[in-house]
Amino acid sequence: TMTYKRPTLQVDALYREAQELLVPDDGYNRALAHQVHPSRWTNPTPARCYNLVVVGGGTAGLVAAVGAASLGAKVALVEEHFLGGDCLNVGCVPSKALLRSARALYEARTLERFGVKGSHQVHADFAAVMARMRRLRAELAPNDSVWRLRDLGVDVFLGKACFVATDTIEVNGARLRFRRAIIATGSRPSIPPIPGLDRVGFLTNETIFSLTELPRRLVVLGAGPIGCELGQAFRRFGSEVVMVALDPRLLPRDDPEASSLVERQFRSEGIELALGATVRSVGIRGGRKVVTFAIGDGVREIDGDELLVATGREPVLSSLKLWAAGVQFDRHGVWVDEYLRTTNRRIYAAGDVCSRYKFTHAADAMARIALENALFFPRRRVSDVVFPWCTYTDPEVAHVGMTPAEAQAVGDAVAVFRMPLEHVDRAVLDGEPDGFAKLYVEQRSGRVLGATLVARHAGEMIGEMCLAVASRQRAGKLSQTVHPYPTQAEVWRKLGDAWNRTKLTPRLGSVLRRYFAVWRWQWSIV
Repeated sequence: TMTYKRPTLQVDALYREAQELLVPDDGYNRALAHQVHPSRWTNPTPARCYNLVVVGGGTAGLVAAVGAASLGAKVALVEEHFLGGDCLNVGCVPSKALLRSARALYEARTLERFGVKGSHQVHADFAAVMARMRRLRAELAPNDSVWRLRDLGVDVFLGKACFVATDTIEVNGARLRFRRAIIATGSRPSIPPIPGLDRVGFLTNETIFSLTELPRRLVVLGAGPIGCELGQAFRRFGSEVVMVALDPRLLPRDDPEASSLVERQFRSEGIELALGATVRSVGIRGGRKVVTFAIGDGVREIDGDELLVATGREPVLSSLKLWAAGVQFDRHGVWVDEYLRTTNRRIYAAGDVCSRYKFTHAADAMARIALENALFFPRRRVSDVVFPWCTYTDPEVAHVGMTPAEAQAVGDAVAVFRMPLEHVDRAVLDGEPDGFAKLYVEQRSGRVLGATLVARHAGEMIGEMCLAVASRQRAGKLSQTVHPYPTQAEVWRKLGDAWNRTKLTPRLGSVLRRYFAVWRWQWSIV
């Protein structure tokens, strides 16, 4: 049984602001709000001094606060909106719930290739899909809730934080003094300065999950992971989807061959792509949003019921008054050294606010480094960490370590091995042969430097290469690793075999032939 006290006016105002993102007002969203930003919450009385104050209640902030409290430190955490941050509320959790529904629908519609009839009868109930997403999000929310943090000994303050001194943060008029602090305020959608965009109304990852009706036609600006994942999902639900991007290819940070494969898949599903385009303006005509862009030698217009802006991320810093704490920053985020220490040696940073790797798993890893360095001795370096990434299109694109561009830059010092999934039995049996794995290996040592994988479950399969890269493993070890048969992960063993075959040089082959010839001669005279 929980008892409630009347909240302060400041918390009431923040709650109303936060509630605007929780649409519709149903039981699932009310359950979510009760966990991550309850309306009846009273901030605690601040301690005289905290061992650690964490600003931001997303992945990095939660990991740091819970970790410090479990060690016995006196900890405060400040969050302006929702605990759980983007990942729980408007990022990983809701998007992957939608992607799973979209994939199930696509699989059902393509059942005839497996000899199953009746796939033409399947259709999307978009309202039910979104309700499922809200239900799952609410069910996962207790892991990030104010109640869990409170029970673990963390003082949770809901409100806007700003620095007022090199060792003090203010929130709702209360001042929190600290020995150490970690800035973990995350990132938000970056909105490009396109004429007319601010007047027409648009969606971002922060608002698209509030939809309850499927847009008949969706225009997506951007060809990065968010735009690609959501564009494909909405196409599978039944929307007409047009993607417009400045980049000449999808997923510009990934392997060009991987981008081409995803592009072929998108076109086969009926997604219209306008790549290498420069958006000139956005307007409204007849109640529809119209995007005007230059592409090639001409100018085109496309319209849609909804417009999704997915053109990158920017750090959340504007209200922190970092100058009061002597913390330097720029438009890319807070300045940190390899120990994640800011220009104020009392203050550290972790996650999207200071990293080019804007992923939940990167924020988690950085928070652990920042926590250890802040509370003890700064010994752990972020430069020692290997960060993988995965884009959850269908097929997924996963990568770790050295990139194709880096491999090309060093030339013959790195060998690149490629294995199509059509050579992997399980991929063929699953009807998923349109993918590949690449391995980047240091020629002299045989050490695995990086890997790229395009497959239905690439995110699940890349972990083996994360370990290989992080532990400086040699490619030959992949050949010695026994995988269950048949599995798609066998592709790594096949790449290890490919590396081993390069050791069989003509000279070694000649020596072995002579050796076996002598062996046969000795046997014949016995």
